Amino acid sequence: MSRDDLIQLEGVVTKVLGYGIVEVECDDNAIVRAALCGRMKKRRIKVMKGDRVQVRVSPYDTSHGLITWRVR
Repeated sequence: MSRDDLIQLEGVVTKVLGYGIVEVECDDNAIVRAALCGRMKKRRIKVMKGDRVQVRVSPYDTSHGLITWRVR
C-alpha cells in the first residue's frame, strides 16, 4: 500500500504512552494509537499531550496510525 492510499486525519494528543507511541483523539471522535514517523524521529521533533497532529491511518485498520506532522 502506498502513502497515497492512507486516510489523513487531524486530532489532539490525549496520552503519551512512551517509545514514540501516543494516543490521539481525532476530530471525528475516533481514538487512534499512533507512532512517530521516521522523519520526526530523525529530526527529534517532540510530541506532547495537547499538541495537534496529523495522523495517517490505513483504511483496513483505523485504530493504528502514523504521525506525519505536528500542527502549530
